[in-house]
Amino acid sequence: MCIDLEKFAHHLRRQALPGRGLGRCGEFVRKALQAAGAELRPPYPPSGKLYGPALLALGYARLEVPNPDRFAFLKGDIMVMEPCQPCGHGHVAGYDGSHWISDFVQRDFWAGPGYRKRRPVVAVYRYPAPPCAEDEARTRPNPG
Repeated sequence: MCIDLEKFAHHLRRQALPGRGLGRCGEFVRKALQAAGAELRPPYPPSGKLYGPALLALGYARLEVPNPDRFAFLKGDIMVMEPCQPCGHGHVAGYDGSHWISDFVQRDFWAGPGYRKRRPVVAVYRYPAPPCAEDEARTRPNPG
C-alpha cells in the first residue's frame, strides 16, 4: 500500500467546508486518506482523538513535537488532538504544506480558540514512505 501525499493534500483542500466546518474532522481526514490510497476499513475511529492507532497501522510514525508553533511540518503530516473540554471528541487534521485542514481550513495548528487557549495533548504523525511514483518505479520489473 502506498499513500500518495499529494493526493491526500489535494483532497483535503478540495473538500474543506467554508467557515469552521461541521465537527466532522475524522470523516474528512479519513476520506482524504482513502482518496490517497490508504486502506482504512470500518469500523472507523468515532472521534478525532482516536485516530492515532489507525495512522500507526497505515505506516505513519509518531513524531516528537515539543512546540507545534515552531515545528517545521511537512505535507501529509497528521495531528491528533485531545479534547479541550472533558466530553469532547478531540480533533484530527492533515497538513497540506501550507495549512492544517480537517473539515475546514484552520488558521493555524490549533483547531480553534478553545484549543489555542488550553493547548491539550497533541500527537503528530508522519508517513515515512517515499512518494508513490518512486515506490512503484522501484518495484516494477526491469524490461531488459
